[in-house]
Amino acid sequence: MPIINPHVNFNGNAEEAFNFYKSVFGGEFSRVVRFGQMASADFVVDEKEANKIMHIALPIGKTNELMGNDIPSFMGTVNEQENRSKIVVAAQSKEEADQIYNGLSAGGAVEMPISDSPWGTYFGMFRDKYGIEWIIEFNPSN
Repeated sequence: MPIINPHVNFNGNAEEAFNFYKSVFGGEFSRVVRFGQMASADFVVDEKEANKIMHIALPIGKTNELMGNDIPSFMGTVNEQENRSKIVVAAQSKEEADQIYNGLSAGGAVEMPISDSPWGTYFGMFRDKYGIEWIIEFNPSN
């Protein structure tokens, strides 16, 4: 079965956001590539963009990876208030769901506090302090 790994764009604070995510999920980055590392005669990088993240990846669990990058200024900015998609985390227990929910929602905006849902799962929804939307869910039937 295919594995789906989310990739998130940031407006210059990808490294800060990913350090925050690492503090919640644990682990180490599998890749960190900065725009300056890719500079060449064919790919000129402005000095103010050189330290920005071109690609960063944080393994989560055995098969998942959260990936992201900074958008270079010549491409404009991303809308941090968009409401098109959410990253869903399927926790293995209520305790794990609470730990992830409480960690990631710190400083963010709660849409739905984590609690037992009418459909039988333990469910919560929020936008983190970087504008990324998350759903944390534990299904006791799995």
